[in-house]
Amino acid sequence: MRMRPTAEGGGMATKKSEKRQRNKTVHIRLTDAEHAALLAAADNAGLTLGAYMRAAALGSPGPRAARKPPVVREELVRILSQLGKIGSNVNQIARAVNSGDDPNGLSDDIKAAVVALAEIHAAAAHALGWKPGMDA
Repeated sequence: MRMRPTAEGGGMATKKSEKRQRNKTVHIRLTDAEHAALLAAADNAGLTLGAYMRAAALGSPGPRAARKPPVVREELVRILSQLGKIGSNVNQIARAVNSGDDPNGLSDDIKAAVVALAEIHAAAAHALGWKPGMDA
């Protein structure tokens, strides 16, 4: 544990984050199926694997357990696929508008739709943990 001088100048004080830091590890052996089941259960509970294991063993995930919203991966992938198809249709319409065929002045609506599609795509990709540029 590192110590730092106190403002008063005399003794040494420990940082709060160092006092609360978990510093012990427990190692267990699991089959691939057991590991997958634990990861799925933790994800369904909205917890990290470590917080889920603490909750199972100790009855509480801990005071600062990382809670995360459960993500239905397959549904997000399906949504991203549909967004790609919608984006293709919007691009075809935009191409027609840009060539001079702009029925009812839709060009501003199309631009807004393209921006909205990009924002939805970015949010779903972020929820999946994808890096920019990755696709389904």
